[in-house]
Amino acid sequence: MSKNKQITLPITGMTCANCVAAVERNIKKVDGVGLANVNLSSERATIEFDASLVGTDDFLNRIERAGYGIATGEADLIINRLSDDTDARRLERAFLELDGVLEARVSFATERARITYIPTLVSQTELRQTVSAAGFEAIVLGGDLEDAERQAREAEIAQQRHYLLVGALFTLPLFLLSMGRDFNLLGDWAFQPWIRWLMFALATPVQFYVGWQYYVGGLKSLRNRSANMDVLVAMGSTTAYLYSITTLLDILPGHLYFETSAMIITLIKAGKLLEARAKGRTSEAIKKLMSLQAQTARVMRDGEELEIPADEVLVGDLILVRPGEKIPVDGVVVEGRSSVDESMLTGESLPVEKSSGDQVVGATLNKLGRLKFEATKVGKDTALSQIIRLVEEAQGSKAPIQSLADRISAIFVPAVIAIAILTFLVWYFIIPLPVGAEVALFPRALVNTVAVLVIACPCAMGLATPTAVTVGTGRGAEMGILIRSGEALERAGQLTTVVLDKTGTITRGQPAVTDIVLSDVGDWEADPDDLLRLAASVEQGSEHPLGEAIWAEAGNRSLTLSEPVAFNAVVGQGVEADVEGKRVLVGNQRMMESRQLPLNGTIPVMERLQAEAKTAMLVAVDGAVRGVIAVADTVKDGSKEAIADLKAMGLRIAMITGDNSKTAQAIATKVGLDQVLAEVLPGDKADEIKQLQADGAVVAMVGDGINDAPALAQADVGIAIGTGTDVAMDAAAITLISGYLSGVPKAIALSRKTLLTIKQNLFWAFIYNIILIPAAAAGFLNPILAASAMAFSDVFVIGNSLRLRRWKS
Repeated sequence: MSKNKQITLPITGMTCANCVAAVERNIKKVDGVGLANVNLSSERATIEFDASLVGTDDFLNRIERAGYGIATGEADLIINRLSDDTDARRLERAFLELDGVLEARVSFATERARITYIPTLVSQTELRQTVSAAGFEAIVLGGDLEDAERQAREAEIAQQRHYLLVGALFTLPLFLLSMGRDFNLLGDWAFQPWIRWLMFALATPVQFYVGWQYYVGGLKSLRNRSANMDVLVAMGSTTAYLYSITTLLDILPGHLYFETSAMIITLIKAGKLLEARAKGRTSEAIKKLMSLQAQTARVMRDGEELEIPADEVLVGDLILVRPGEKIPVDGVVVEGRSSVDESMLTGESLPVEKSSGDQVVGATLNKLGRLKFEATKVGKDTALSQIIRLVEEAQGSKAPIQSLADRISAIFVPAVIAIAILTFLVWYFIIPLPVGAEVALFPRALVNTVAVLVIACPCAMGLATPTAVTVGTGRGAEMGILIRSGEALERAGQLTTVVLDKTGTITRGQPAVTDIVLSDVGDWEADPDDLLRLAASVEQGSEHPLGEAIWAEAGNRSLTLSEPVAFNAVVGQGVEADVEGKRVLVGNQRMMESRQLPLNGTIPVMERLQAEAKTAMLVAVDGAVRGVIAVADTVKDGSKEAIADLKAMGLRIAMITGDNSKTAQAIATKVGLDQVLAEVLPGDKADEIKQLQADGAVVAMVGDGINDAPALAQADVGIAIGTGTDVAMDAAAITLISGYLSGVPKAIALSRKTLLTIKQNLFWAFIYNIILIPAAAAGFLNPILAASAMAFSDVFVIGNSLRLRRWKS
């Protein structure tokens, strides 16, 4: 029996798209793998597999055999309550049973545990929970929990910086010395034989210490039957270096090119350092989300108020939150009233009022009052944890547009090597030296060949799509827009039609009183509040949506209700009861006519209200109709403006609803829709979407209910309103946390901007290589200029993607 599982692994050692292809290819060779996506920007591999056939260790071994590494973290824990060495061994076994723990050592003598683990698979919280479950107590050394993956990336940046400094230390004097010799700026001493050996001494550490990574990376690549950027850099720099040695030893005549080999390596190191720093910034949205988590929680246990780490809160704990404090986990308010700032998750700036019975979300900020709430979701189940997981999955996915770059990257390096060989042959055997040339045939051909090798840049193609997807999905999360995949992001940028469900999407989904109109016939003297109070007294406790709306409106107006006597409900007509000695009826026209009550001129009022898509109820008091109360599912704040924004983007906007045509058309007119699909049964919504697609439309479906799930899945892009059901959100490609329609134009605009950024990146990556490789082959670029251009081409692509961080709708 298959048991599907998904894991994310942080990969180290990847430098370009060919590395990505090599890692993916090796992972897919493992039996039971269903999906393997490797992202060069986030340096992560997302793998779906059958856990009954393969385990995490198989992937780790395969990745390491391919020549790449896994970013790991180390946890140091002080362990209390160890009785003897047997306890230490038992705890070690408990650690090693956790998926993602690579090594565990527990010492009874020092009462310490050191665990090496993969941070994307297991957290320090889970390690401490394992200690507690085994009957011991854990204390973390060093206070705050470490971000192990971040530390691994920072160590890589520090290493690149070290190599660059060492390279610059040797390359700069070598370059100045070489240029000084070439332009006769240094005098006769610069042409002494020992200067040639000094240049060799300066170039060699750069070649084999600073540049050693390129040799290692190139060999890994070749071992995996592919060729990456490291192969090109190693070939180009080594060619210049070895030719210089043959010239130094007088085996071949000609110029020394030690400064060329050193400059190639040092300049590319500079580019790689900038690239590593920039790549770190592409995932800052995830770091921001993680930083939102509260560190501590104040819980009530055994009648005492205790402050504990937030990750130790249990479901059912009662938690106290004072003004200005973060809410640590998700829960339901049981006591108190306050306003809560949820902008960090929803993107909506206005605080939300909270009182008993309301849901609160972890990581949001309590503004004013004191709240006591019961924890309902903790740890990985909280809304924030789910959001982080969704964003990480999206950033690890591939957009379809990337497939072109992947196909080209697969043949790019072999093609460049072929062009380099052809360049050498043409310049050496076909193009003659001009009269009086200062350079010989061989070094001329060699220089142009090296320029071709080092100008070529497969990395820009590999980074073009994932960096934009990573930054775009991260920016979306900051705005309360959760995009599940790169494919959804790309597809949302191509939409032509948006179909909106009515109830809960355009409208609130909760009927509310909109009008109270008194009859102007008769001698009953009262105001609208009197009529509402009597009607609500009859309806109080009602479970009918219309009755609930009347009752709720009376509560909103702080009206004092009376206890109804002799209550009677008439199916399909309404309700009646004695209130304060008066017989009060609340119902439809049929109810009043069946009792032959005078309607007192209310029929025109009813017809007007019904034409406005409202449900009108007559209220009779003491034998005559005294007025009309209208109830409607009111349009959400901002819906009309959001639809106007969508239309301004050139999109066709339709509404789909089960309501009758008259009611649907009234809503459509109010908010400015292009098309109405009315009287559609829940099971037929997906068919309506399919019909629009058959007509050539690229369709987004926006909804929030269980009955919207099939239509959300059928649409090219399903967009779920965050206040809706989990079923709808699971079926949707995009989720709007705020629950307001205003998020839809923002999501589509962000997708369009991200898609444009991807196209710009790909254009740069392709045009760079299309123009500069022939230019190098034609002899217009020397190797140093070629290395400079290659080093900064990646930085341009990443920098362009990073502009999305500042994007505003």
